[in-house]
Amino acid sequence: MTVFFIGAGPGDPELITVKGQRLIHRCPVIIYAGSLVPEAVLAGHSAELLVNSAELHLEQIIELIKNAHAKGQDVARVHSGDPSLYGAIGEQIRHLRQLQIPFEIVPGVTATAACAALLGAELTLPDVSQSVILTRYADKTAMPPGEEFSSLAQHGATMAIHLGVNHLQKIVAELLPHYGADCPIAVVHRATWPDQDWVLGTLNDIEQKVTAKGFRRTALILVGRVLATDHFSESSLYRAGHAHLYRP
Repeated sequence: MTVFFIGAGPGDPELITVKGQRLIHRCPVIIYAGSLVPEAVLAGHSAELLVNSAELHLEQIIELIKNAHAKGQDVARVHSGDPSLYGAIGEQIRHLRQLQIPFEIVPGVTATAACAALLGAELTLPDVSQSVILTRYADKTAMPPGEEFSSLAQHGATMAIHLGVNHLQKIVAELLPHYGADCPIAVVHRATWPDQDWVLGTLNDIEQKVTAKGFRRTALILVGRVLATDHFSESSLYRAGHAHLYRP
């Protein structure tokens, strides 16, 4: 018996991995994050037990897993995006280790990757940014020391900000001194879902644009000059005259 933490991707049911889909189809128990995982991702399943974890607390989820373990049943624990990022799997894994219940993590497409694809952007460009910071806005859960926006922004790297659209004004205020008012910023609402939408602006005007759209939740913020520039060097990888193992 194994608990499979499966990344279902950002919303489009075709963006789940082949392995993730195969496990959903064969596991007799499925516990899925119904608030963020569309029902289409579960299409074709033959599970005996299908449970929406949005209606449960942690102890109830663990109890379901314990019952499945006692019966020798594999569990598909389906999370949105990639479960290793803001998936709350760490607390579940801690319980599973204490109970000596085997588990495996099946990665998924991140919301950050989905948003970059939607915007037609590469998040790492030579001379512009070679780093991507994935973070979140400190609301109910505080940020550890050194991970405040003002500290992270000093790097000037491409930044992907989760759970922040309702605090956009504060985020912009903290980013402005480090990125500049003309720095591109995008807010993407429900990337890859049928009602996906987005706005692209600058730190100077993004608040007005987001207010006009009415985005209030389920949105990711991307900020960095990679979003709107053609001024960068070509990579060494495809540069004529640059030799490597496959192109002597």
